[in-house]
Amino acid sequence: MSATRVWDTSLQQFHGGQDWKFLDNFVEDFSVTTNALGTPQGALIAAREAVDQEPAKSSLAKFLWPVDHQSQVSRLLLGNGASELIDLVVRSAPSGSWKPGPWDAQYKEYQRSAEVNNRILLASNDKQKANLICIVNPCNPTGDYMPLPEIKNWIINNTERGGVVIVDESMQPWLSSSWRDDSLTSQQKFVSELYENSKISLYVIHSWTKLWSCTGLRLGSVVCPTMAHCNRLKKIQVPWSVNTAALAFLDAAVTDTDYMNKTWELTPIWRKEILSRLTAISDEIVKVKGEQARWSFYGREFLSWIWIDVKDADFAEQAVETARNAGVPVRSGKPGYKRPTYVRVAVRELSKVDVLIGAWMSLVKN
Repeated sequence: MSATRVWDTSLQQFHGGQDWKFLDNFVEDFSVTTNALGTPQGALIAAREAVDQEPAKSSLAKFLWPVDHQSQVSRLLLGNGASELIDLVVRSAPSGSWKPGPWDAQYKEYQRSAEVNNRILLASNDKQKANLICIVNPCNPTGDYMPLPEIKNWIINNTERGGVVIVDESMQPWLSSSWRDDSLTSQQKFVSELYENSKISLYVIHSWTKLWSCTGLRLGSVVCPTMAHCNRLKKIQVPWSVNTAALAFLDAAVTDTDYMNKTWELTPIWRKEILSRLTAISDEIVKVKGEQARWSFYGREFLSWIWIDVKDADFAEQAVETARNAGVPVRSGKPGYKRPTYVRVAVRELSKVDVLIGAWMSLVKN
């Protein structure tokens, strides 16, 4: 086959240097003006190490599995944010139906990926089993959380034989210093038996940009059922998808125990105080509009956000706009999650919270 037949010149500028791919008797390529000495060996070794995502991948493995990381690291793959890994797993899954976790709203990237891959979409409350299940646990934005016995049972009861399960545990490490004990990453026996007995492949995805507050770096990981599953994903992953800055950041972040201890200590304290201040605003609204206007607050106490139903779509829009104008934007539940009366508020240091509370209290008093 000629290299000219590989290029669609209506879409791409023709570029030579491809003929060697189609030669059974290839010896040397004289069509490109590369250095005749070949690739510098030191640079080649460095590139191979970068492709293998080391030493950052091993460092993350130690963070996930402090005791037996060496036996687990072959199941771990890093990606350019969780979105890349979501796409890889969804594309590699057998075609068929897709169902989200049991929540009434869930991070939408999983549905988007299912849609673009032409899957049959089932509702979260559909009793039918699906061959691709995607669960965000803890659920963003609702704040729902299933502990291990519950989520394992839900997976078994909702997944077709031979299907694929993705559990997004991006927010799970906020649970406590013992978060690993309640993570599916600790359940290798369950994962292995699920595959051996039912041919169900269970993947656990993390977006690390939330925990370590580094969204611009694009950093995610997936724990695959087996090394073979991991290798299949590698074959369709773009090489060097994780940049060197992100790898260096990860390598350092996983060893910062003080940062994690402060996260577990302060997040629930700050969240409780923010909830108290938001409740005070709700109480003011109840005085004017009655008990039916009382806000509802959702989410477990360890999470880094609060999901709020303010019971009034117009007020929700005003609250979002007022927060933005005050320099403290919040997330509207309307455009992505189709929940026009909801807003999501992140947990933040309390001096910054004063600005948001002041802005919203002015809405109530006016």
